[in-house]
Amino acid sequence: MTDVSIAACLGEDFLAQALHREYRHVPGALDVAGLMTWDDLNQILGSHRLEPPRMRLSHDGETLLIGGYTAPVATRRHTVWHRLHPAELHARLAEGASLALDSVDELHPPIARLAEALERDLRTRVQANLYASWTSTEGFGIHWDDHDTIIVQLDGAKRWRIYGTTRPFPLYRDIEDPGEAPTEPVADLVLRPGDVLYVPRGVWHAVSADQGTHSLHVTCGLQTHTPADLITWVSEQLLAHEDWRRDLPLLASRHVQSSVLDGIRKRLAELLDEPELIDRYRAAMDGQATGRMTPSLPYINGIPADGSLQVRLTTARGVLDAGPDAVTLAAAGTVYEFAPEAEAVLQPLVEGRTVDLATLAGTAGLALEDVAALVQELIAGQAATVGSML
Repeated sequence: MTDVSIAACLGEDFLAQALHREYRHVPGALDVAGLMTWDDLNQILGSHRLEPPRMRLSHDGETLLIGGYTAPVATRRHTVWHRLHPAELHARLAEGASLALDSVDELHPPIARLAEALERDLRTRVQANLYASWTSTEGFGIHWDDHDTIIVQLDGAKRWRIYGTTRPFPLYRDIEDPGEAPTEPVADLVLRPGDVLYVPRGVWHAVSADQGTHSLHVTCGLQTHTPADLITWVSEQLLAHEDWRRDLPLLASRHVQSSVLDGIRKRLAELLDEPELIDRYRAAMDGQATGRMTPSLPYINGIPADGSLQVRLTTARGVLDAGPDAVTLAAAGTVYEFAPEAEAVLQPLVEGRTVDLATLAGTAGLALEDVAALVQELIAGQAATVGSML
């Protein structure tokens, strides 16, 4: 896979014109070589215990019973897990089922890097799910998702019929049902390897492998951020004020209640009047994002000053703020403050690069021991990981 971002592949005007608004299909947008192969999928299925709903089969919109393609195994510790039965799995897939594997970004590093690249571009959490199918049967039927998705076709071909929306911006927990799906598609597309498709949340769609070949694709689901999320965060900020923590006067007179509401309205208006409020919310969410945390074994008592050790951040959404007297990094839920010289160490890591300690020390003009100590502080906060080959 190339280093070109998917957001860039979707067009220079994607952020301004399509994001959260309309579907977009770009044929041949991405080099998918090395991203995910059938051998990779076989290895994952054969070496992990993937209990539903992590791995599941669906047929015509219905999830198949796990007993149809696994066999129960009782362990000596009196637990039961379901071992995949390859022959039965093949049979169910040949009968028209589709295979779904959730959070494959946690199981396969190249997909993790794809998800992190998207997180760096779009500043939101991304979960990547893998789908494999062989027939014209629609595994999940016509449906809509409660989050935007970016789809990358990895192998074979998949037909996507896009139907539009019946309720703009529906939520997972909503107060109204979106109603029945439209009957006529607004677009009928066939995705082939390297094609990228963006589908906003709430857009009804149906997919099938009806081109006479198998299909393997990954969907990157984007975490949704709404005004309701902003107000929840604002409410948390207001807890610094005593009047925002007081008990509501549920039994007081209407006059007293009105006075309390006036105070609430004033405090809330003060924050909502800040032009940079959404930027502050985004930075706060970025700094809290935990990413894909990874241990740094065997270094349980601190990493050595070994220049060949490689380091990378475990989050793609670190926020770096360089001032004249200090540089601040907010990452994985922790805020770090370092001397200004640390900026040269942190900048390539925030950009998503994997760098060895010797290179970081040379670039920053710092002693290798000092860089190792800085990285150890990030590891202690779960914001970084090291290894000989990341």
